[in-house]
Amino acid sequence: MKKITAIAATALTAATLLSAAAPNAAALHPAQPHPWDHRAKCNTTDADGRKIPTRYGNADFGWKHFTNRHNIKTCRIVNEALEGNPDSDDHHGRLEYDGDAIRTGPNPAHVKYVVIVQYSRKTKDGKYDAGRGQKIGVINAFCRNQPQNKCPAWMNQ
Repeated sequence: MKKITAIAATALTAATLLSAAAPNAAALHPAQPHPWDHRAKCNTTDADGRKIPTRYGNADFGWKHFTNRHNIKTCRIVNEALEGNPDSDDHHGRLEYDGDAIRTGPNPAHVKYVVIVQYSRKTKDGKYDAGRGQKIGVINAFCRNQPQNKCPAWMNQ
């Protein structure tokens, strides 16, 4: 009986040591804390020569954020605002570009919109990183003088 107990205790000790020493899958491949799609949907260059991507992003920022929430569905809208000089610069990478959309014809309309760019490798909160030599790019775009900052459908035509 003592022999069986000694063998069992040795086996239990060995199993415990081996399981603690074996790396688990999470340790080998840590989960990305804030996943987002780095791919660029659109690219443009502003008047100062800054190359600005509009990345797909996620629900927090980028194309996936503003395309549904603010009804901007074409790169043309974003790129038109970015072709000028920034209208606001906080000198920490945040740039704002104002745009005007004008509809002529029997029902004329004028809409002011803004495109916000994070022209740095990381977001201000440090959650997202575009990678070495890359910029986050467009983080948001919306219409200023519209209900819920949602752009009218005619802007996407």
